[in-house]
Parts: sequence; C-alpha cells; structure tokens
Amino acid sequence: MPQPAPARQPSTSTTQMLAHDIRALRKARRLTLAEIALRMGRSVGWLSQVERGLSVPSLADLRAFAEIFSVPISLFFGHEAESEQEHGVIVRAARRRSLGTSETGLVEELLSPDLGGSFEMLRSAFAPGAELAEATLRQTEEAGYVISGRFDIEIDGVWHHLGEGDSFRFASKPFRWRNPGEEPAVVIWIVSPPVY
Repeated sequence: MPQPAPARQPSTSTTQMLAHDIRALRKARRLTLAEIALRMGRSVGWLSQVERGLSVPSLADLRAFAEIFSVPISLFFGHEAESEQEHGVIVRAARRRSLGTSETGLVEELLSPDLGGSFEMLRSAFAPGAELAEATLRQTEEAGYVISGRFDIEIDGVWHHLGEGDSFRFASKPFRWRNPGEEPAVVIWIVSPPVY
C-alpha cells in the first residue's frame, strides 16, 4: 500500500518572513507577547517560537493574527524570493504580496520585502469612484507619489487634488482618500512604521 505524501512544510525563508512580519506587526501595535497570547488562547512560549521562526502557525492561527492586527489574512501568504541572495532584499514584480480585492476598490501590493524595517512601501491601485469614507488616524508618517490617475486625499480636514507626478507627506494626522476619476489611480505609498 503506497504511503501518503508528507505534508509540504513551508521553506525556511518563508517561515522566517512570516515570523518577522508577525513580530513587526505586534511591535507596531505596541502589544506584548502576553497580550497576544491571551487573546489567541495560546502560550507566550508558543508565540515566542512563532516570532523566532521555530513554530509554524496554523491557518486558524493566521486568521487570529489577522483579526488581532486588523490586516487581511492574505498578507501572511507571500511569495518566496527567487534566490536566497534576494531574500529580504529584492521583490520581483511577479512575486509581490497582494492585499485587498477589486471588490473593495483598493488593491495594494507590498513592495517591501517584509514588514521588519522602519517603513513599508506599497503600490496602491484605487478603482474609479473608490473612497475611504471615514477618516482614519494612525501614529505614522506617510508619503505618497501618484504614478497615474487622479487622486484626492483629505489630510487633517483639508482636501488636496492630485494628479500624475504629484506627491504628499503627513504625520499622525487624520486622512481619507477618494479616486474622483474614471480610470484607476496608482499611488506608491510609504508608511513608517509599517502598519500592515
């Protein structure tokens, strides 16, 4: 009788990237290991092993992390680097982690190799008519560059109308956005510290 194939384990680089991202998200939200462990019903030791890449969280665990960190679960499913030399350094266009769906009006791709640095860089594509209806406030510094389309951003109660080649920057101020155009707006967005 043939033996079933063993379950495919994530590669070491994938496990390390996941560990790095979970730790970065926890630190960005100023949560302790004990707080996360309590919310997940897990031990601090297990969570510490996940953050060090010694334990691999289950799909249910990843769902719990996504809920706690208020991020889409797709963030945890990245593509591996083409080579070990590129791991943590290079992100190839075909291997970006995609966040969001066309139904939400915003699709973002993580341009940074991971979330562990002092900032994250995203390619944000805003569908025509898409908007963030209510202002959000993050304890971050943010900047963006409009690659194409029309893009409106309200920063601290003031609307700014941007087009191709325009850019913006703000820190710890409420903001919201909209695409008033009939074409997608594409913005390179930088956030420090990382929030995804």
